[in-house]
Amino acid sequence: MPETDPVEVFLPPVCPPTGRAPLPLLGGPPAERSDAARNRVALLDAARRLVDADGVAALTMERLAAAAGVGKGTVFRRFGSREGLMAAVLDFTESAWQASVISGPAPLGPGAAPLERLLAFGASRAELTLVHADLIAAAGHRGSRNLAVHSFVETHVRYLLTQLGVRGDLPLVTSALIAPLEAPVLVQQVRIEGYPIDRVVAAWRDVAERIVRG
Repeated sequence: MPETDPVEVFLPPVCPPTGRAPLPLLGGPPAERSDAARNRVALLDAARRLVDADGVAALTMERLAAAAGVGKGTVFRRFGSREGLMAAVLDFTESAWQASVISGPAPLGPGAAPLERLLAFGASRAELTLVHADLIAAAGHRGSRNLAVHSFVETHVRYLLTQLGVRGDLPLVTSALIAPLEAPVLVQQVRIEGYPIDRVVAAWRDVAERIVRG
């Protein structure tokens, strides 16, 4: 199979294009009522616009309230704290990304060969994590230790490895393949050590292909 371009990544839109509430995170809380979900999506859309325009540091509860046209108390009741707001924005993005993995276009979504999906998954995950590294940090332990997100990533990668006939201790092999896609590793490599993201992604793909080949 011809290799894909190492700089090509597969990222979903940050927000679902229909404006509907995103899918709940795998293992997360149940879906909200439709009116509550619409209000939450409106607030999170406004938060994403502020982050895109001015960065994570500029997003405050007060500024979000002004941008969304609601009282500051509404924002605090919804998210509890700025850390809670950052975690909610992060979950919003993760939900949209998970939807792309589950039912979006190939190769990130269904329809491609398992190896193509695995390579697309790694590239997309690395890029998304790096783009949202500041959000992950701002969300504190709720961002860095999101068990629902980790469960989804681990389950999907193990599923693809199983389809590819990879042998060995699959839970630990899966963990070893996921670890380089975590925010601390990517921030160290790209932001601190200065490696280009395409080089990091190409190296991850090389490791994944070696695991598959056995």
